[in-house]
Amino acid sequence: MIFIQDVFSMSMQNSSHNSEEIVTSPKEKIGGGIHKTGTGPEKSGPISERSGVPVLEVRDLCHRYPHLDSNALDKINFKVFKGERVAVLGANGAGKSTLFKHLNGILRPLSGEVLVKGEKITKKNVRICRETVGIVFQDPDDQVLAPSVEEDVAFGPINMGLSRSEVEMRVKEALEMVGLTGFEERAPHHLSGGQKKLVAIAGILAMRPEVIVLDEPTAGLDPLSSARVLELITKMNRELGITLLLSTHDVDVVPYFAERVFVLHHGRLEADGNPKQIFSDPELLRKAHLRLPRVAEIFEMLQQEGLDVNIQITAETARDEILRVLWFRNQKAGMK
Repeated sequence: MIFIQDVFSMSMQNSSHNSEEIVTSPKEKIGGGIHKTGTGPEKSGPISERSGVPVLEVRDLCHRYPHLDSNALDKINFKVFKGERVAVLGANGAGKSTLFKHLNGILRPLSGEVLVKGEKITKKNVRICRETVGIVFQDPDDQVLAPSVEEDVAFGPINMGLSRSEVEMRVKEALEMVGLTGFEERAPHHLSGGQKKLVAIAGILAMRPEVIVLDEPTAGLDPLSSARVLELITKMNRELGITLLLSTHDVDVVPYFAERVFVLHHGRLEADGNPKQIFSDPELLRKAHLRLPRVAEIFEMLQQEGLDVNIQITAETARDEILRVLWFRNQKAGMK
């Protein structure tokens, strides 16, 4: 049973930022080919149309911390549409966490704006925007603060003004989704890092946002916990239709999660494309201080040894490519 008064006593804080105006967007085009937004030539490819207002839009976003002489974010522009799975890829210090804290009004831009479903985040609407866009911080200890798992997951729905029965139902459903049914009375500080990360995700899920932003969700986790978290967030997208943005510097994670990738480097958005396109651009990877996924590195070495193979970025496509090469080799051997 959830003791709502106990949870209410924790805090009702909700910081807010920004200013006015509502903006809608006409039909937009998303590049099917990689689009480089930094210096250097652009590559174009097939373009697919998506209509309607983006669920998230960032326009000329700049941010500077008081102790720095240069911008932490510099003229960032992008649009994310409902149901997309987007990875924001960049080395440490690229500006990923700073960017994500603007997406539901935690940080205020130096200039530019963030729009949620066509409406600019302002002091007046920031609370509503946070019900649409939930954020899971990199360190769950910054987010999971209540005495029990149940109370922590209930905190967001209670602050939304929901009834006790609705809160209890949402907590139950969220814990079922992340696989923590039976953990209701457990103290979060007794949980593993992976379990605390799942509690943080459950707390956001219970608010039923349309967008969930996850800052380095696999950071500090062992391989099994990392795989479990990635499987969960992919399930959230496929079964619940939640739009997902995930930041990471782990290039091996990206091909298994993302259908679209933003490359961030020194606060600038350098490229926007699908994983295969991004990892087919060695100049871009070198500039952004990134590398190929390990699977792709093996195929690159095979090419250097003279084998006629195409570089692959996932284990599944690697298997198919190896079988293709073996099949052709067997066909040639049979002709002799």
